[in-house]
Amino acid sequence: MDGRRIKEFDKILKMGKEGQEALNHYWLDYALYTSLEYWIMVTLLIAPLIILFFKIDKGKIFFMGFFGYSIHMIFGYIDLFSRNLGLVNYPFPVIPMLPGLSIDSSFVPVTFMLVYQWALNHQKNYYIYMVLTSAILAFVFKPLLVGLGLFKLYGNTNYFYLFVCYLIVIAIAKFITNVFLWMEKKFNNRRKSS
Repeated sequence: MDGRRIKEFDKILKMGKEGQEALNHYWLDYALYTSLEYWIMVTLLIAPLIILFFKIDKGKIFFMGFFGYSIHMIFGYIDLFSRNLGLVNYPFPVIPMLPGLSIDSSFVPVTFMLVYQWALNHQKNYYIYMVLTSAILAFVFKPLLVGLGLFKLYGNTNYFYLFVCYLIVIAIAKFITNVFLWMEKKFNNRRKSS
């Protein structure tokens, strides 16, 4: 193995660790946990989960949960990618090690889950309502967060970039969910015919 390459890799990891330690100190030094902005982010984490608990269709709970988890994972990866490239970030993280926790893990997945559930229950077109929801999140919700200082865009990143990211998320989550539904149906039909 090339020792120089490994040393360079170790140096990069050390820089990442130092960056995380700086974020932790920033979080503590500015006592972010005592600010109104911090508690707004906590609310964006907890309130959607409480709403989901009461609003989720219990007859479709695993289906909707799988869809929501897919949204959460895909959005989390896109958000991590965007933060690592320095395109976006959250100045008031609920937990410094997970800056986008409240938005990635709760608000966005629950929003998409409830819209999808509504579209299913009312026989509405998934894509129309999810594109509308994506537009509202990208062009209304995120500018509101920016205005409140809860979300930052860097460089040439704009709201259209965020909109495209949401479209990618809803397309992949729908595809993955449909693949698993297809496999479940195929497996159940094969088992019934045996």
